[in-house]
Amino acid sequence: MDGYDDYHLNTQAKSGATGRTVNTILLFAAVTTLLTVGGLVMLYSASYNEALSFEVAPAYFVRRQLIFALVALLPMALALLLPKQLIGRLSGLLLLGVVALLALTLFSSFGQQKFGSRRWLAIAGLPAIQPSEFAKIALALFLAAYGERPPSSKHPLTHVLVPSLAVLLTTILILAGRDYSSALLVLLQGLIMLVGLGLSMGYLIVLLLFITPPALVALFGQGYRIRRLVSFLLPSLDPKGINYQVSVSLKAIRRGGLFGVGLGNGIYKEGLLPEVHSDFIFASIAEEIGFIGVVLIIALFIIYIHLGFTAARRLWDSDRFFSLLAFGLTTMVGLQALLNLAVVTALLPPTGVPLPFFSQGGTNLLVMLTSSAFIARALVRAQRGGQR
Repeated sequence: MDGYDDYHLNTQAKSGATGRTVNTILLFAAVTTLLTVGGLVMLYSASYNEALSFEVAPAYFVRRQLIFALVALLPMALALLLPKQLIGRLSGLLLLGVVALLALTLFSSFGQQKFGSRRWLAIAGLPAIQPSEFAKIALALFLAAYGERPPSSKHPLTHVLVPSLAVLLTTILILAGRDYSSALLVLLQGLIMLVGLGLSMGYLIVLLLFITPPALVALFGQGYRIRRLVSFLLPSLDPKGINYQVSVSLKAIRRGGLFGVGLGNGIYKEGLLPEVHSDFIFASIAEEIGFIGVVLIIALFIIYIHLGFTAARRLWDSDRFFSLLAFGLTTMVGLQALLNLAVVTALLPPTGVPLPFFSQGGTNLLVMLTSSAFIARALVRAQRGGQR
């Protein structure tokens, strides 16, 4: 009887653990779906006036976003189904491909400059894409693949140089296109992943010394960035100038109150708040669904980030590749959301950081959904002890 009881108890324990993990995977899928669908709904509400001003269909922007969401189904399927070894082997080629796209954006006629930054690439009449967005996921894949290799298989110098050069090269190419916000995100994501790879603080300080001069040139080489920084530190100097966008954003957030004015009833999206359907969509969201709705959205992001880091922690001993990948991609999503909210609420100087899943930007949504597929796969592997 003792043997039967032990077997019965062990079976129940395994069944309970599996059930909890399945629930975790379903929870992550539900959160990602809610963020995506909610983002499309709020984008439509925030963008239809903008679309009408361009004399296009009211659903123009959300339709483009939906197309990218559908296109994302292919890389999501690949993220879920490709063998892990193949993903690791392709990671270097993927990063080289993104570097080539960044170079094309900078040095070819296919690159497009808007709002002072050369960050868009349009080839053969296809919709314009932002290679800097692809850099976020390509860098995470490369660093995860490199970090999986045991340190004993690497020369001490290359152990430091290879991942550091990957971060530096990607960041500098994005900086060269004057896309300061994307460069900052990629740099922070890369540095945090380098910590995960085990690089010492001394190496990281040296890396920062290399990146600081071009970063300062990019920051202070443009007059409007200096004005942004000064206006952020001294907001009363120019409330109707460079601080106008942030001050109007705060008014929209305050107008929303506790419950909001109702979906579609916001007034600040009617030409009062520039880029309301893009980087400042959070202000429109707060105005229309209020503090309660905003708290629910932030809660979804917190759950998303918690589950991603949970997968990374559980896989650290059994599957270093997917542990580092989940860590890097979750860091990327969390940093982007945090920086966007900080800018919109005047906690940081204005910069072009989209709100994940919500802001207009098809390339960003495609990257967010593909990253989510990789994180979901990490959760599945955590359930199976590192096995597929």
